[in-house]
Amino acid sequence: MLDLTLTPSGRLVLQEIEGAGTAALPESLASSLRTSFDKGLSGFLLHLATMRDSSPLPPVFLFWRRLAERYLTELCHVPETAENLNQPIIPPENCLLELVQSAPPMQGGEYLSATILEPLWNELDQHARREIASYEGGLSAWLRNRSPLWHRVGRVCFHLAENKRNPERPFAFLATYAPKLLAGGRVQYLPLGRALEEYAGAKNKQVLVNLLSPVQRAAAKCPWIKELVDSGGVFHPLAWSPGEAHRFLRDIPALEESGLLVRVPDWWTKRSPRVRVGVSIGDARQPRFDVSSMLDFNVELTLDGERLTEAEWESIRNGADGLAFIKGRWVEVDREKLTSALEQWRRVEKEAGDDGISFLQGMRLLAGVPLDPDLAGLFDGGDTSWSDVHSGVWLDERLADIRNPDALKHALPGATELLATLRPYQETGVKWLWLLSKLGLGACLADDMGLGKTIQVLALVLMKKKDNRAGANAPALLVLPASLLANWKSEIERFAPSLRIKFAHPSAASAEDLKKGADDPRAFVQDTDVVLTTYGMLSRQEWLATPAWDLVVLDEAQAIKNPAARQTRAVKQLKARAKIALTGTPVENRLTDLWSIFDFICPGLLGSVKTFGDFVKRLEGQDTNQYGALRKLVSPYIMRRLKTDKSIISDLPDKIEVQAFCNLTKKQAVLYEQSVDELKQALEEKDGIARRGAVLSFILRFKQICNHPAQWLASGDYAPDDSGKFQRLCEICEEIAGRQEKALIFTQFREMTEPLARYLNGVFGRAGLVLHGGTAVSKRKNLVDEFQRDDGPPFLVLSLKAGGTGLNLTAAAHVIHFDRWWNPAVENQATDRAFRIGQRKNVMVHKFVCRGTIEEKIDALIQDKTQLAGEILDGGVPATITEMSNEELLNMVKLDVNTLKED
Repeated sequence: MLDLTLTPSGRLVLQEIEGAGTAALPESLASSLRTSFDKGLSGFLLHLATMRDSSPLPPVFLFWRRLAERYLTELCHVPETAENLNQPIIPPENCLLELVQSAPPMQGGEYLSATILEPLWNELDQHARREIASYEGGLSAWLRNRSPLWHRVGRVCFHLAENKRNPERPFAFLATYAPKLLAGGRVQYLPLGRALEEYAGAKNKQVLVNLLSPVQRAAAKCPWIKELVDSGGVFHPLAWSPGEAHRFLRDIPALEESGLLVRVPDWWTKRSPRVRVGVSIGDARQPRFDVSSMLDFNVELTLDGERLTEAEWESIRNGADGLAFIKGRWVEVDREKLTSALEQWRRVEKEAGDDGISFLQGMRLLAGVPLDPDLAGLFDGGDTSWSDVHSGVWLDERLADIRNPDALKHALPGATELLATLRPYQETGVKWLWLLSKLGLGACLADDMGLGKTIQVLALVLMKKKDNRAGANAPALLVLPASLLANWKSEIERFAPSLRIKFAHPSAASAEDLKKGADDPRAFVQDTDVVLTTYGMLSRQEWLATPAWDLVVLDEAQAIKNPAARQTRAVKQLKARAKIALTGTPVENRLTDLWSIFDFICPGLLGSVKTFGDFVKRLEGQDTNQYGALRKLVSPYIMRRLKTDKSIISDLPDKIEVQAFCNLTKKQAVLYEQSVDELKQALEEKDGIARRGAVLSFILRFKQICNHPAQWLASGDYAPDDSGKFQRLCEICEEIAGRQEKALIFTQFREMTEPLARYLNGVFGRAGLVLHGGTAVSKRKNLVDEFQRDDGPPFLVLSLKAGGTGLNLTAAAHVIHFDRWWNPAVENQATDRAFRIGQRKNVMVHKFVCRGTIEEKIDALIQDKTQLAGEILDGGVPATITEMSNEELLNMVKLDVNTLKED
């Protein structure tokens, strides 16, 4: 059985099958799919391609079916009697790339590439050839058993060639068959008429029937083949007119589906040349290039980009459909479709007039996206094949800068004020953000978790601050989830301390300051480089929509995926010269997620939500390259880099540590403050050993409350909404699950391991493992081995003492410290279960910190004074804290109530 987790593509299929992929299907079909999947991925794909059930399948299943069907088409091209089944079947040029471009949105779909699909193709090929080799009757019987569609019992080939000696009938047709291999491994082709002699007699009657059955199937689909069969012409060489040759060429897909081989001139196999309506957008140089630019629009008839003369067009109009000999070559002509496309584009050209068309409309036309109702007819059906819409020389140069920002020569302004060295891919990202923001175009920076989206934005803001152009004094607005306010504040202080920042949030700004902002927004933002707020504050602090911001940045921009949500509507009221969305998941569940983000960064590019929905339905109805047009339209405005990309990970550190700040829930905050009051009373009543014992007891209580109220109360009710850490854990692990990566979750409390595991079972959609001090030593190796398997559980929850040393857990790419030991050495030992020899992936370390609590204060001590903290804390935080004065201790543990205010 094929191990699905050996390849990223295998993991993609596994995730879709184990998810809700079959939930909406008829039970009989769903059952057959699950049964075939149990036999391995290749068996599942072959089942998809050959099954007889006609029930509609979800888009993801159709994608994998197309891959298998493409393979079977190539398999049927191999002459069975030539024993070529011993050799691997190679995918045709660009076949896998075209499949990738047509892929529907799916979780983890960013892993898809021709490089990823190639080993899957090879595994499918090996699987099929192994089955055929062991099947009685070989390929023909194997295909007959699987599906009549792919049934083949011989090889008939239809040949078309040019016949330049006959101007009236310049093409020749010949049907052949391949009985055997010649010396040197060449296929022997004989005229099909010879088969009547070779297989004459009752003894060979079935052989002849098997040989000619593909011809009979083709005759049922193509009337002209039936005429050839009925007249006997299929057994003789024929001279054909251009119209007859064109009829043959247009029916090649039907011939190949019937099991016939087809050989045609090279000029057709390299994609049939056609006279097309050439539409050029942006040829003329404009005084500026930005989102408000108007682009010139020119229409003419072309052949491979070469303009046709009026005489050549007249010759086409007066000729016949099919094939025409123009500029020394045969080209395909359909006068009706060509004339219709020309007339429609001429109308667009006329309506554009001297001013041309808008930038957004031009981008949609270049992508072939019919979001303008009056242009939809130009893209429906097959009409696009008679048009060639392309960017002109001037526009092409401008777009090349966006597609390849690393080629921009200018230095990075503000780099001297950034207290960090940007990695090469980060420099590329900053240049790209700089260019798009200069042009007033929106940008979606969709880098994978841990690649430094924050530092790229800070570098951009420093560049903008240094830029002396008009309007550069306007500040930037950062809109964040409340849980990330502390992260951004910390990153700004660390890497861009020269930025002047303000908070429009009650956790970091007084009520008086916020009231001043509401009374006079301009005064609030004066002498400020960056204002930080949250999604929740936008609807409560409506004055934030008043200033004309230089830049608005949304972090975790999937927060606006729901167009109807209140916070989404509030975000889209913001005015800015440029807008940026940061998200690792631009498409989470449906394409409207993408529409909503683009409706913010590039309003109008994807039309209205209804227009976009209708467009997506048309895409899903296409047989090939379903999402290619949409991908082409949005790709200039999305930059996506992955940790799995070799060109990226070779330049990344092996271990990336980040603080995951969490907010206390109201229930946690009440318990925490009550505990602070009780500690204050205990300090007044106790001294000596009793005092130290009380302090240690309260430290433990504070940590338990920060984890979950149920841990301190021993209630057993671990409701996720009662704990800020559980909510943050869900956010992080949903992205880890989407990347199909694995995680280790450490806690110092054995009693927390089972509640965490139960909760994460739902987040990952699969059960994980638990290892703590009560786990039998004899079972620990089995748990480790199970987790280390490629198809093993997606997470492992460990108590820090039991799992902190001695285990090799390199299958994990993420380490989460759910609660802190407050000793860097101990935490590093636990982290090194994943970050060790044998680890091939970068390791992300997430350290949970509850804001406004003792956890944040201890973390700040460790961060700001690492060496001193190490010296102090090597003996353990409790030993240090117990020696503090009452006042120092209460300041250490007291709750910062500003962190509890709504987001």
